[in-house]
Amino acid sequence: MPKYSTPAIRTIALVGHGAAGKTTLTECLLHKAGAIPVPGSVDKGTSVCDFDPLEKEFKHSLASAIVNFAYRDTLVHLIDTPGYPDFLGQALNALAAVETAAIVINAQNGIEMITRRMMQWARERGLCRMIVINKIDADNIDLPALLASIQSAFGKECLPINLPADSGRRVVDCFFNPAGTADFSSVAEAHRALVEQVVEVDEKLMEIYLEQGDVKAGQLHAPFEQALRDGHLVPVCFTSARNGAGVPELLDIFARLMPNPAEGNPPLFYKGEGDTAVEIRAEPDPARHVLAHVFKIVVDPFVGKLAVFRVFQGTIRKDSQLFVGDGRKPFKVGHLFMLRGKDHVETDACVPGDIAAVTKVDEITLDAVLHDSHDEDHIHLKPMQYPAPMHALALELKRRGDEQRLSEVLHKLAAEDPCFRIDHAGSETVIRGLGDLHMRYILDKMQKQYRVDVETKPPRIPYRETVGARAEGHHRHKKQSGGAGQFGEVFLKIEPLARGQGFEFVDQVKGGTIPSQFIPAVEKGVREVLAMGPLAGFPMQDVRVIVYDGKHHPVDSKEVAFVAAGKRAFLDAVRKARPLVLEPIVSVQINAPSANMGDIAGDMSARRGQISGQISGTDSASGSTVTISARVPLSELSNYQARLKSVTAGHGSFVMELSHYEPVPATLQQTLAAQYQHIDDGQ
Repeated sequence: MPKYSTPAIRTIALVGHGAAGKTTLTECLLHKAGAIPVPGSVDKGTSVCDFDPLEKEFKHSLASAIVNFAYRDTLVHLIDTPGYPDFLGQALNALAAVETAAIVINAQNGIEMITRRMMQWARERGLCRMIVINKIDADNIDLPALLASIQSAFGKECLPINLPADSGRRVVDCFFNPAGTADFSSVAEAHRALVEQVVEVDEKLMEIYLEQGDVKAGQLHAPFEQALRDGHLVPVCFTSARNGAGVPELLDIFARLMPNPAEGNPPLFYKGEGDTAVEIRAEPDPARHVLAHVFKIVVDPFVGKLAVFRVFQGTIRKDSQLFVGDGRKPFKVGHLFMLRGKDHVETDACVPGDIAAVTKVDEITLDAVLHDSHDEDHIHLKPMQYPAPMHALALELKRRGDEQRLSEVLHKLAAEDPCFRIDHAGSETVIRGLGDLHMRYILDKMQKQYRVDVETKPPRIPYRETVGARAEGHHRHKKQSGGAGQFGEVFLKIEPLARGQGFEFVDQVKGGTIPSQFIPAVEKGVREVLAMGPLAGFPMQDVRVIVYDGKHHPVDSKEVAFVAAGKRAFLDAVRKARPLVLEPIVSVQINAPSANMGDIAGDMSARRGQISGQISGTDSASGSTVTISARVPLSELSNYQARLKSVTAGHGSFVMELSHYEPVPATLQQTLAAQYQHIDDGQ
């Protein structure tokens, strides 16, 4: 049986920008709670959470890590997340598993890009939020100014629940204890502000407060939880993971004030698909049927596939029979693990609020819902919206024969990482991620863990070819070299189609001048040219081919003859029909600080881009930003991510999707044509 019941469980994700000290803070929390004898070190590679060899090499988190520890009468499931933008997918996944998002801010650096994004994403998911200001003992910091900027950026509901004292060597409580002296501000004023903020969500308590001038701490628990759920209160606390200041107080806040699974905002599950989907609200009742969500996948070279899940309803036991999503074949839970970094501790049962893992179940994928009901439709959560991977690299194997191995490894990496994509453009394998660091991690893992060596290069631009006018083509294929010969003659017409219409083949042959059994051979010859256009070697599209006449020989006509005749007739027509090279035009949506709007618009213009529609601006909790929509040739965006990062100091992001194809400029077409070795008419 589980040692802790649902009301005694807390689930918290430490999120925030890189170098905020989340992993070091986790070490300090584990140590103060008695879970580890001494805190580990990120720099020395001894931390519980950064256990991956590449994390030890890079000296920062590359994936989320789950730990749990007991403190007083509670069990805390804590998720330490990476803070660099290239690994946002791992941090976002953690938000799906917790009641509380603790946004950690570096007291030296203040509010950074990921700080803003995590505050916004946590609010959108309905999570309770708190802010942890770390490194309060650092040099050259201005904590009053930082607190003021937090309230300016995220609202007056961000109120200190404790304050630093003795120059950052300790903190004083402002919620339960209205007395004390702090390094700045007034403990009494901070206490009054907290109480007034909390009682606003409870009319009866508000009346008591107005009549008596104060309320007892015990009366504030329920409205405090309500204020957290409503986003009406975002507690701010101060810590130093280096000297331990504020860490015991943070543990107290986790245990005494943060919501248990019955007090947070539960996520909505859905049964069925599309418009007919029915909402299901999970109830944290261990006696009901099971609902659990897989928020993390790890492919371990020794253990195999590890699926990490959060239980929202029911009880999962060792030997439970569970279904995956809409699957009709259950799997048996062979081993059930609680996680503490790389260590897996076997447990007998998990109740609502618990975070655990099962191994060696291949059918479980990221974002899957586990349940134990035989007659349910597809049960799922609303999909998480991840940043689109924009950074692309084409791969070339260093050793022949590793093609199957490469495919297997890439799919293992994609199973773990929601922001890693694999594309196949012709014979080219293209991988996509969130940035240079993300790609470096993927490539290092391929080489060091899986022993797959690759070369990288920029991916090819998927140019296309078409025709700009109507034309006719003709070719007679005749070959006689003793014995049976080859003969086929084809007359055809071509004409351009509207963009995006593809290819159309029309048979208008009359009188059997080309027997019907040879018409597919003519089309086969035409399609050989479509696969590699005659102008620059790119696939052809948006063209209609009409075969209207020809000749055959009763003895010498064969399929191979009409394949050759169809191919040469089509080539003849294309050369007369004003052939064109088309380039992909993408729709780009750029989100960036409003101060950078001019630079971004100018850069888009220099890239042959056109701003489309209105430039929309927002001024919300995420700061003053603009959204710029533009259409730009894909070939002009090869280095855009690095450029945008430079212009916006890392605060800009963009997404793109294919809009349409249009002709390239004449000079570019000449360059592409000159680079291509034309098809030999004799082939």
